[in-house]
Amino acid sequence: MQLLQKLVSFTTCAYFVILLLLPFVNSAQEQLKTTGTRTNNENIMDKLSPKLLFEITLHGFLLWASMGFLMPVGILAIRMSHREACGRRLKILFYVHSISQMLSVLLSTAGAVMSIKNFNNSFDNHHQRIGVGLYGIVWLQALTGLLRPRRGSKGRSLWFFVHWITGTAVSLLGIISIYTGLQAYHQKTSRSIHLWTIVFTTEVSFIIFFYLFQDKWVYIQKQGVILGDEPVRPTHQVICPGEKKRESATESC
Repeated sequence: MQLLQKLVSFTTCAYFVILLLLPFVNSAQEQLKTTGTRTNNENIMDKLSPKLLFEITLHGFLLWASMGFLMPVGILAIRMSHREACGRRLKILFYVHSISQMLSVLLSTAGAVMSIKNFNNSFDNHHQRIGVGLYGIVWLQALTGLLRPRRGSKGRSLWFFVHWITGTAVSLLGIISIYTGLQAYHQKTSRSIHLWTIVFTTEVSFIIFFYLFQDKWVYIQKQGVILGDEPVRPTHQVICPGEKKRESATESC
C-alpha cells in the first residue's frame, strides 16, 4: 500500500508540474518576444561578458546533470532493487543509487557555490528562491541517507518516510528549478530555450514512463503464467445432464 501511494503521488505531482510549467514558460517567452526590441537584446548581450555567459551555461549544465539526470537514475535504481531479493544484482543497484545520489549532491553544491560567487543573488525571481530551498533539502536528504538504520530496527519506518518525502521533494523542486532556470537564462541572454524545453520535457516524460513500466513489468510477465500456489479459476463451461451420463458410463468401462 505504501509503494502504491508513493507511485501515485510521484507521478501525479510530476505530471501536474509539467502541465503547469509548460504554459508558464511559453507565455513568458511570448511576452518577452512582444515587449523586447532588437536594441534591448543587443544591449543585454553587450553587458554579458564571454566569461559570465560561460559561467551561466556551466551552472545550468551542473543543475541539469544533478537534478535532471543523476537524481532520476538513483531513483530508478533503488526502485528496481525492490524486485530483487538478494545477490549481486541487488548490490549493484544499491551502489548505483548511492553513487548517483552522492554525485548529484556534489554537482548541485558546485552549482550553488558558483551561483553565490559569480551571480547577482537578489532573489527577485522564482529560480533563485526555489534554488535556496532545493539546496537545503538536497543536503537534508543526503544526511538521512547516510544515517540509515538497519532494517528491522525501531526507527527504520520513520527514517524511510523522511528519506522518501525529502527525495520526492528534491525530485519535484529539481524539475521546477530546471524549468525556471531555462526561463532565467532566456531573460538573461535573450536566447531561445524552446528546443531545450522540449528536450527536457521529453526526458522527464520518458523517466516517468520507465518508472511506471519497470514497476509493472514483472506483473505483466506473470499474466500468462499460472503460479503453483495460485488457484485455478473454473471455466464457465456448462455440462448437460446427458454428457454427465456419458462420462460416468465411460468411467465404469
